[in-house]
Amino acid sequence: MKTWDVIIVGGGVIGASAAFELAAEKLRVAIVDRQQPGREASWAAGGMLSPAPHAPQDIPLVPFAKESLGLYPEFVRAVEEASGKSAGFKRAGTLEIFFTPQGETERDKMTAEHRRLGLAAEPVSLEDARKLESAFSPAARAAAWLPEECTVEPRMLMDALLEGARQRGVEICADCPATALLYENGRCKGIVAGGETMAAGHVVVAAGAYSAYVGMADEIGGETRIHAEGFARYAPTRPVRGQIVALRGHTGVPLRKVLRSEQGYLVPQHDGRILAGSTLEEAGFQKHVTAQGIRKILAGALEMMPALEDAEIIETWAGLRPGTPDDLPIIGPTEIEDLFAATGHFRNGILLAPATASLIREWITRRQAVRYGEREKFSPLRFSRPRATAGGF
Repeated sequence: MKTWDVIIVGGGVIGASAAFELAAEKLRVAIVDRQQPGREASWAAGGMLSPAPHAPQDIPLVPFAKESLGLYPEFVRAVEEASGKSAGFKRAGTLEIFFTPQGETERDKMTAEHRRLGLAAEPVSLEDARKLESAFSPAARAAAWLPEECTVEPRMLMDALLEGARQRGVEICADCPATALLYENGRCKGIVAGGETMAAGHVVVAAGAYSAYVGMADEIGGETRIHAEGFARYAPTRPVRGQIVALRGHTGVPLRKVLRSEQGYLVPQHDGRILAGSTLEEAGFQKHVTAQGIRKILAGALEMMPALEDAEIIETWAGLRPGTPDDLPIIGPTEIEDLFAATGHFRNGILLAPATASLIREWITRRQAVRYGEREKFSPLRFSRPRATAGGF
């Protein structure tokens, strides 16, 4: 039986980033994936690197998101150097556009909230906004400039990450679904994947929306006992569908900056395409585009940039984001020794990959995470702890 220092279940951006970092520590690392690695949520992402909260429940994530964005330039440099491939990273900022009659009030409220959270945000006049990006709609009522936001092209990033991991010695096992995590006497000792047992000193579950469906098996006295609840005890993930449309305009007016509004976003790509997104749907594992979803995306895109009305639709796709009960990621050690979670990143997997990989590396190589502290809110143990009773602590 072959043995690794670390086996990572899931080869999306989170699993591949963790493998890339751990391999730099001279550890023997393997990735196992149920399909071709990087072809799930990571492949389907829009690539915006924005630490701003999407909703009030995202506010606890902002410090971690800011930290991860700060790690991105060095992370990309290392990936591109190891792989010889571009990740499509760009620091161009984002324009947030407001279309309602109360647009200026909404803009001012948003920028004040950003600043309270330590995020750079500037209210700008529409005239100044057009100096930054001339392509947005004349119907806009107000604009805000978010100068520190960046983008990356997820498919380029995944190709570079996986190649960089290979160059560092990571073994990648595609079409090799993990069916069980094996543990004995309170310690994880490996997995069953592709019908074979694989031994490891540490196991990291980074299987996105599928994390909850990885089985667990306890070996006692030579007998194997399958636990029905599986890894869902630590990672109760669920799929949340997101649809995206890739457009190519023919107006001669290129989009240089990310445009975002309440109705969606537009992200320019290196090859002239524009990604328009996205939806947020509780549709189970139904990974297909819908007429309603595409209509919503195109309506938002045309509101922001009417010149796209004659744009060619190059491609449409859907991905399954890994949602969690509290919309926060699940990162850290479980109560089973040497078994870790790195999943549930919902809409922020691309953004949070560098910081998540750094945490996993610290736990495995140092047996603790530096400055973990308040990040315990991301612990997988939060779902298995008893709930407080009324009037209790």
